[in-house]
Amino acid sequence: MSDPYLARPWLDKAPGSGPAPPTIMDALAAEIEAGGERDLIRHGDGRISLRDADARADAVAAGLAARGIGQGDRVAIRLQNVPEFVYALLACWKLGAIAVMVSPMLRAGEIDFELEDSGAALLLAAEDLHVETVDAAALAREHAGERPAPARIAPEDVAVLTYTSGTTGPPKGAMNTHANLVHGARAYRDFAQLTPDDVIIGMAPLFHVTGLVAHVASALLVPMPLVLGGRFDAAATCALIERHRTTFTVAAITAFTAILNAPGEHDLSSMTKAYSGGAPVSVASAEAWERRSGSPLRVAYGLTETTSPAHLVPVGLRPPVDESSGALSIGIPVTATDVRIVDPQGESVAAGEPGEIAIRGPQVVPGYWERPDATGHAIPGGELRTGDVGLMDPEGWFYVIDRLKDQINASGFKVWPREVEDVLYRHPAVREVAVVGVPDEYRGETVKAFVSLKPGAEVAPDELIAYARERLASYKYPRLVELIDELPKTASGKILRRELRSRPDGP
Repeated sequence: MSDPYLARPWLDKAPGSGPAPPTIMDALAAEIEAGGERDLIRHGDGRISLRDADARADAVAAGLAARGIGQGDRVAIRLQNVPEFVYALLACWKLGAIAVMVSPMLRAGEIDFELEDSGAALLLAAEDLHVETVDAAALAREHAGERPAPARIAPEDVAVLTYTSGTTGPPKGAMNTHANLVHGARAYRDFAQLTPDDVIIGMAPLFHVTGLVAHVASALLVPMPLVLGGRFDAAATCALIERHRTTFTVAAITAFTAILNAPGEHDLSSMTKAYSGGAPVSVASAEAWERRSGSPLRVAYGLTETTSPAHLVPVGLRPPVDESSGALSIGIPVTATDVRIVDPQGESVAAGEPGEIAIRGPQVVPGYWERPDATGHAIPGGELRTGDVGLMDPEGWFYVIDRLKDQINASGFKVWPREVEDVLYRHPAVREVAVVGVPDEYRGETVKAFVSLKPGAEVAPDELIAYARERLASYKYPRLVELIDELPKTASGKILRRELRSRPDGP
């Protein structure tokens, strides 16, 4: 069998790729030299230009340098979506330091692990913690007007450590390089046709790889304004969209669902370049967004290890739906990226056949921080094995079916949770749903759905079971449905199926 991926059938749909600087810091320097008067950040009533942001980052860098931070040192950043995050990040890069992304949602023990694992010299945060903490805003005020000697950074230098969620062991620090960041930002720019006239609404957490690349790095590369509102809140985000007429974002589907269910009437018509990533997007969810906003919700696919985008839907195209699985396409590989669907032995499968998604390209990280064995297992020969099951159709469109580890085996029949979830999302009362396999004496495993309802909606579990039974094969529909107020999620909004699997029986 000839390898169908060598022909790259997606190239006829790919947009052209414009030039990009070696690093994001080079992009910033070029804008400062040109005047730097464009807005970089909009926060509250304030507008912060590129030049002002650069000056504040200089002040933070001077404060870090006074504390001994230099080339290659690790500096942890634990901040919400506030301007100080951007200043702290740029300050690290000005000194050639590596920024360690720490989620504000982490508990003390989890913070300790990431600080110890990365060897971080200090932590920049907004509040005092149980470890040595420096207030980023205070640092900027204390050293205002100072400018440390800039370090030389190369594209292959590590820019940030972004920790994986640790679903198969302790979290690992992915080493995202400066070149990785540039490639990701350029992909968003080219596929979404972003220009300085666009405005980003910062819906994804900036400490997550999506926010880091789709929001911060893209804002600096294009450049274009980034609207920040702190921690995500659906009603507040709607108000920011209306006020600033934002056009672009990338966020988990749960964030878009929350916006659609926010109280009040909101004008979302400016959001012509909205992308959802981090988890599969059901056709029903995409249709609901388009009915409300007037523009399609396109899909982005990537991982921490691909420094955000690996696949995107070009802004001028509509993603098809795979007839066999009902999955909405995640798009096509971004510029200079090769993707295969492989079997357990790592051999390419035929077009249209499912297998594991394997990615090779300039956005793939060189490895995990001080974990060569884990690197060799996940990225053999520089090709990332994602753990996601997907397929490519003959036209070069790619689809994600589900996570390998989430497949349910019910009486010997294989069930992908995403297919069941897509059906339940079409019920008018359902807000969010997650499907898992739970132990069953007769079937080995049986299908269980956890469902949260839209505000004011009422439906009994038996009604949802009957709804799914009419639309799915007998081995696929959920025998159990549990209604819960909120589904557990990661900081970026991805639903945590593993937490649902470990819940005790009953509501």
